[in-house]
Parts: sequence; structure tokens; C-alpha cells
Amino acid sequence: MGVPSLQTNDESYRRIREEILDSIDEELEAELDDAIVERPDHPGQQRPKGFRRKYFVELVKLQRELVKLQEWVVESGAKVCILFEGRDAAGKGGVIKRIVQRLNPRVCRVAALPVPTEREKTQWYFQRYVAHLPAAGEIVLFDRSWYNRAGVERVMGFCSDEEYEEFLKTVPDFERMLVGSGMHLFKYWLSISDEEQQFRFQCRIHDTLKQWKLSPMDLESRKRWEQYTIAKEIMLERTTLSEAPWFVLNAVDKKRARLNCIRHLLSQIPYREVEREPLDLPKRERHDDYARTPVPRDLIVPEYY
Repeated sequence: MGVPSLQTNDESYRRIREEILDSIDEELEAELDDAIVERPDHPGQQRPKGFRRKYFVELVKLQRELVKLQEWVVESGAKVCILFEGRDAAGKGGVIKRIVQRLNPRVCRVAALPVPTEREKTQWYFQRYVAHLPAAGEIVLFDRSWYNRAGVERVMGFCSDEEYEEFLKTVPDFERMLVGSGMHLFKYWLSISDEEQQFRFQCRIHDTLKQWKLSPMDLESRKRWEQYTIAKEIMLERTTLSEAPWFVLNAVDKKRARLNCIRHLLSQIPYREVEREPLDLPKRERHDDYARTPVPRDLIVPEYY
């Protein structure tokens, strides 16, 4: 994102320039956690000189396209549903964050469902997910999805063999119904290595800002790497459909994974740029009888910074 060359004696343009710089700062803050843990000897961080700058340039370009996609979704009434699956610490949240970062939360939202309640456990398995599917003009990203049954529930023994087999048999029909209704459905599996997951878990253990991400279930999953691998392979084999295939994303390098995922997603949807009427900021109306009421001092947040 370039900062325009502006005359410093023009207060309005100076403020606009400061606003642009603030948005760049937000980008840097969002990437701070990656910068802290990067080290040159780490296998996932062998990057050429200048990579970080190129990453930001490419990310903003792709996010501009995501905004165009969003406007097309609203104008066309399209329904877009994107599932993100992968092992713990695979980087699902990071990819999702960069997709939604510039988008309207009224159009694009994230569904990250908690553990099912006792009532939900008695429902049709897909029922609680159906409530979060997109309507016309919406994009929904699932941070884990109904494929919990093929992954964590299978490996950790939270479902019976019969429930597991029933899921694998019925999920193709369920997804064909979604696609048949006009929904754009995409499924991404974020793939990381054994060594990379161990590294990311160690980072979370030593980072107080990230320790909340580690649950006893996550630690148990680390022990069961091989069982998760088997479950993943079965899931990909039995639930890849011509209407809704799985896409496997190499996520060992977080930044490359984010760019590759967004670029791929954009290539899968036949969106177009929606023409918009030029915007013209109207002058504010002023009235002689208007007087602003002072804010009580005890309501004002102290300016410590």
C-alpha cells in the first residue's frame, strides 16, 4: 500500500496521509506474532531478502480483489461457503483473518462453532451447521466445520463407528444438495509437517498471548499424529466430490499459505468488478440554532497515552 506524496501544509491531506499510515500500522500489528517467532534456522522460514515487503504488497492486492468479490456477491445474490480444516496450529485462523480483514462483516462472517450442547447432540448431525450457511449475498467461512466428525471426533472417540460411517456416507449427498441449491462451496485442508506443528506448539507454550490457544485436547492431538493422518486420508478419499473437491494447501510457511489460498479462492469464483457510481462527499448542513452539549467530564476516557 503506497503512501501518496502530499504537501505537508495542507491539513486535510495530512490527515488522510496519517489515516493511510494508521492502516499500515494495523497490518504490521496483525503480523507481529509471526515476526516474533521467525528465526532463520527454522525450516518454514527460509525466505529471500525482501520477502516481508513483497508479502504485504501482494496481500493488499489480493484483498482489493476480495473487496471486488464481495461487491459481486452482494450484487449477484451469490452464496459462498468456505470450509477450513487442518490439524491444530495449521494456521486456519490466520488465513481466515486475512480474508475477512478488509470485508464488510455484514456480508462476510466467520462461523466457529463451540462443542455441541446436549440438545444439539440429539439433533441431525448437520443441523447446527445449517443455521450458519450463507443466504443470498453472503460469504461464510467455517473455522472447522461438519468435518469435525471425520477428524477430532473419530480420533478422540467422540462418535461411534456407526456414526462415523453414517457421516462419510451422507456428507456427499448433503454437499451436493448445497451446491445444487446454487451455493459456491469450497473445502481447504491446511497441511503442515510434524516438525512444524511441534514448533508452533512450543511457540504457544512460551507465548503468554497465545497460551489460550492450547487446550488439553490440542496436547492430546499432538500424541495422536498418526491417527489424525489416517483419518485425514480417509476423509479426503471418501469426501472429495466433483461438485465440491478438497483443496490441499501447503501451510508450513504461513505467509505463503495465506497468499496462495486467497489467490486460489479468487480463481475459483467467476466474479466481476461491479461498477459503482462516483462518490461525492456532500457539505454538512449548518444551522444557527444548533449548539453542541458538552460531554460530562466523568464520562470522558482519560488520555494516558
